[in-house]
Amino acid sequence: MPNILQTYQLTKTIDGKELVKNVDIHVKKGEIYGFLGPNGAGKTSVMKMITNLWKPTSGTIELFGEKLTPTSYEVLKRMGSIIEFPYFYDHMSGKENLQLHCEYMGYYMPGSVDQTFAMLGLSESAEKAVKNYSLGMKQRLGIARAILCRPELLVLDEPTNGLDPAGMKQIRDLLQMLCKEYGMTIFISSHILSEVESIADTIGVIHHGKMMQEISMQEISEKNTEYIELTVEDTKKAAYVLAEKLQVNNFKVFDEQYIRIYDTRVTTTDIARALTLQEIDIQTIGKKSESLEDYFLKLTNEGEKSC
Repeated sequence: MPNILQTYQLTKTIDGKELVKNVDIHVKKGEIYGFLGPNGAGKTSVMKMITNLWKPTSGTIELFGEKLTPTSYEVLKRMGSIIEFPYFYDHMSGKENLQLHCEYMGYYMPGSVDQTFAMLGLSESAEKAVKNYSLGMKQRLGIARAILCRPELLVLDEPTNGLDPAGMKQIRDLLQMLCKEYGMTIFISSHILSEVESIADTIGVIHHGKMMQEISMQEISEKNTEYIELTVEDTKKAAYVLAEKLQVNNFKVFDEQYIRIYDTRVTTTDIARALTLQEIDIQTIGKKSESLEDYFLKLTNEGEKSC
């Protein structure tokens, strides 16, 4: 499957500070690509360069097989985007804002504005002035504008900001539908890993401005490690019992709150029996498998301590 978006050694430096360094991204046509990283990792900087809002200090960007330049107007017409917070003409209604967008995009499809409002659950607010929209409504209106002209590539920077859980689910369902039914390729950034885990085909992890890894969710699933998670009041004593009484070496203590045991030879029954005999109170114990969050933290070396 060809790449609809790819970058080569993409770098951005401002006032001597490197925001992004040598970032290579490969987004396949027809997939949802989750661009992950903590706040300040460089996600928005990359997306500003992809949408031609910023010029790279070095490196190149290819969209639809063409190198992106400051005059790539026809290429950019094939994209829809939200970068940071969407802005509108506040004195105009939501519907008028979207109609204006169609005008300057040269997109004329009868009923498209009303259909898009319905998709985002904004039909009842279409005639209201945007200044009377809530933060969540403005965010949904921004997504409506981004998808209005049925772009081939949708670039969304933290699109669920300001939305409640129900709104987040609505956007997740919408993005999956746009990908499957309309064939849109979606490049979405987020620091909320669970949001991306549920919809992405591929993820790219950026940390301190550097690309850590690109990997498909299928590969992560295949790499998933099953483990036993144990919560006790005294992790030091429990670790001693695991190592000395059960001869378990492959385990980790996290934040002195819980322990993960990766040794497949030992069972939950074995562990519970050994800890009980040593009068260690067990709060929780059970089998689990690694999530995208676990994978992300391992990749960025955050949030864990080895025993």
